[in-house]
Amino acid sequence: MGKRKTTSNSRSHKQEKGSVFNGDPRMVAGGDRVPATGTSPVSPLNARRFSPDKKTRVVRFEISLVTMIQLILVALCMWLLILLWPVLLMLIIALLIVGTLSPAVTWMEAKRIKRGLGITIVFTLLFVAVILAITLTIPSLLVQASALVEQEPAFRARLADYLARSILTEPLAGWLRNIKYEAFSTGISTTAFAFSLRIFEIIAYSMSAIFLALYMMIDRDRLRGGLFATVPRTHHIRLARVMMNLETIVGAYISGQVITCLLIAVFSFVLLAACGVPNAMALAVFAGIADVLPYIGAFLSIGPMVIAALARGPVVVAVVLLIMLAYEEFESRVLVPRIYGRALRLPPSVVLFALLAGGTLMGILGALLALPVAATVIMLIEELRVELPGQQEQVANVEQRVVDEREEEEYERRTEGVAAEQAAAIAVEISDDRREEEDGSPEAVGSTIENRTKGQERPTTHADKKERKR
Repeated sequence: MGKRKTTSNSRSHKQEKGSVFNGDPRMVAGGDRVPATGTSPVSPLNARRFSPDKKTRVVRFEISLVTMIQLILVALCMWLLILLWPVLLMLIIALLIVGTLSPAVTWMEAKRIKRGLGITIVFTLLFVAVILAITLTIPSLLVQASALVEQEPAFRARLADYLARSILTEPLAGWLRNIKYEAFSTGISTTAFAFSLRIFEIIAYSMSAIFLALYMMIDRDRLRGGLFATVPRTHHIRLARVMMNLETIVGAYISGQVITCLLIAVFSFVLLAACGVPNAMALAVFAGIADVLPYIGAFLSIGPMVIAALARGPVVVAVVLLIMLAYEEFESRVLVPRIYGRALRLPPSVVLFALLAGGTLMGILGALLALPVAATVIMLIEELRVELPGQQEQVANVEQRVVDEREEEEYERRTEGVAAEQAAAIAVEISDDRREEEDGSPEAVGSTIENRTKGQERPTTHADKKERKR
């Protein structure tokens, strides 16, 4: 009896500890709680999730009507940008032409030549240079291409005989002898027609860009006034400095292009003339024009050179090919980083990275625009006084801000009640004076030293010059 009673007491004790009645959670062994409908123990923290008093929080994302309209407008602008990409590219080329030819026109204006006459002279010289380049290169290349087509069967037969001497290359020799061009005639004609249309489109866009640049240079004051009218007057001085620096960047980029193109043209002419390759002058001019494309232009010029050297034998072909490949490697690794880096004030590593990134993203066009874009980004960071996260404010930055404020005050005083075109001219004048001071003119250097000896840590500005004259 005693044993049965003990057993029943222990069973009732376990039932009290492990059972749950009427939805009341109770303690089980270990001090844990169980939910009303469950039998597995859970922690006190998780027990809160099963509490019936806990309210579910609902997070709603509501987009306002204004935000939706803005998103639609952004998408529409991106769609229009994709559709109008050729026109935008033409505008970029026109701006490059303007930036290239503007220094020459400005120099003529300084020599007391009227602006209209200077523009006429510059564009006439540009058209003459383009016509000469086309006259010297295109006919010679067409003659070489037609001669290559006529000599192709004999050249293919010689190559097949040479390959047939080896057991490894004998199947390739048989394949060369059995080539039939009837199967390729339809595809070649279709490709040639599409290629000719593409060439015509490129020529049309190029001529349109040249004429657009001409009109932009003629209406410079009106266009500049319209641009300044869309910007608040408190930012006109910075806008003038940005435009002036953009002109400098474009000029430096074009000067770098001229140097590299002349170097490869002279090198190619010397090499081809020494090897006795026909039409050396035309091939050298073509190499100089093709070198406008960084890294790719040298490879484009190697093909016509090798084809022209076929008439001199395989040894001359190998010599021309190897020497031009070595020069292309030297140009891409040494000349381009040094010349463009010095002209655009970019480190060689930035030059290489910009060219690789531009070529990867946008192909040939990206490689062409990579260096000016990189130089423009760095210039905007400097001119807009953008503070980088890891950069501390220097004394020179404080001085530049003081000078900026004084120039803005002078500009506001001189342009009160003045039209946008005249205000733009005044802003350009003030920015030009600022550049002359930063270039280290004797008067500016002397004034800066004098101010610093007096405890004034700022250079002399255009406003100081006006006050001294008064």
